[in-house]
Amino acid sequence: MCITLLIYTTGYTQSVTDTLNKDYVKTDSTFAVVDPIAKTDTTNTEVKKLKKKFEPNPKKSGMYSAILPGSGQFYNRQYWKIPVIYAGVAATGYFLSFNISNYQKYRNAYYARIDNDPNTIDTDNDTKRYTTENLKTLKDEYRKWADMTVLLASLGYTIQVIDAIAAAHLKNFDISRDISLRFQPIAQPNYIGMGLAVNFK
Repeated sequence: MCITLLIYTTGYTQSVTDTLNKDYVKTDSTFAVVDPIAKTDTTNTEVKKLKKKFEPNPKKSGMYSAILPGSGQFYNRQYWKIPVIYAGVAATGYFLSFNISNYQKYRNAYYARIDNDPNTIDTDNDTKRYTTENLKTLKDEYRKWADMTVLLASLGYTIQVIDAIAAAHLKNFDISRDISLRFQPIAQPNYIGMGLAVNFK
């Protein structure tokens, strides 16, 4: 009877001690969690994760530039390219108008010379000083330059569409100091030499 009571008392004491130890550990853990510095770090990390880089869609960028030159660059947030594009558009419009107007002027003067109609009179003082062959040459030259202007305008239009697509692809391309290039020895089963290593961290 005494032995049984002693064992029961020892077990009860051990149970109380374990319970106190658990409470003590639990209390310590609670204090460790309620740390203002840890909360601040967690909040900053979550805020940083919420901030995302702008990633333009290359298909949308190309479509916008195809519809309206410069709008793809505006979508990519490359605003400095828009004045360059429209300066090219203005220059193209000027040279196209200049070449077409001169082509029409010399063409009309040339046809007035060769139509054998006495009622057709060239009244333009600028074209009267040229011979018939000179008028034909000038007409052909200005037509060639007008065609060249249209060709260059088409090329510029295509380039600005391609630029918008490429810029959208490369918008968030990582060019950082973590990319390193160095020489290092390379050991192979049959030889030992030097190699070029590129590290991406």
